[in-house]
Amino acid sequence: MSDAKLFVLSGPSGVGKGTIVSEILKEDPDLRLSVSATTRSPRKGETHGVSYYFMTDGEFRAEIEKGGFLEYADVHGHFYGTPKAPVLAELARGRDVLLEIDVQGAMQVKKSYPDGIFIFILPPSLAELRKRIENRGTESREDIELRLGKAVAEMSYLRHYEYFVVNEDLNQAVEDVRAVMRSEHSRIRDAEKILKKIEEES
Repeated sequence: MSDAKLFVLSGPSGVGKGTIVSEILKEDPDLRLSVSATTRSPRKGETHGVSYYFMTDGEFRAEIEKGGFLEYADVHGHFYGTPKAPVLAELARGRDVLLEIDVQGAMQVKKSYPDGIFIFILPPSLAELRKRIENRGTESREDIELRLGKAVAEMSYLRHYEYFVVNEDLNQAVEDVRAVMRSEHSRIRDAEKILKKIEEES
């Protein structure tokens, strides 16, 4: 009976946000993942509306002017953003929406959609985060240090989130995020809406 909610997950690179999101989506077929828009060209295997909403630079700028994004950023010469209309449409249908995004994007969403539920994914320690990034084998020593420095800066935004989850054990982290999602649908602040629905149905 509770209203649908937008859940925003963010945290430093390498913390396992994407894996947590994938596991949650497997368990909840009614949950919707927010699809981002971009002005870069599609890569092999990417599908419009599934991987991204692919837009021209002009189309993207026009949406910015209309206030059509919950958040957006220019990344290495290409725009990326979260279209507002599809998210609001899913919420209106009564489906929760999950948005995985970086900290800067989450802070924009907090301004454009303050009713969102913001969850920060933390590593067990910086040493463990370093280990996970190193195990990827894709970054140079310099890049790893830059990522760790950025991670420390991003974690300073923790105070702007409603919840945090430590991703030490994946299964536990997934369950912790799901527990947050369940509890948000039982908040007393929603009691008046629920009582009103009961009155309308009776």
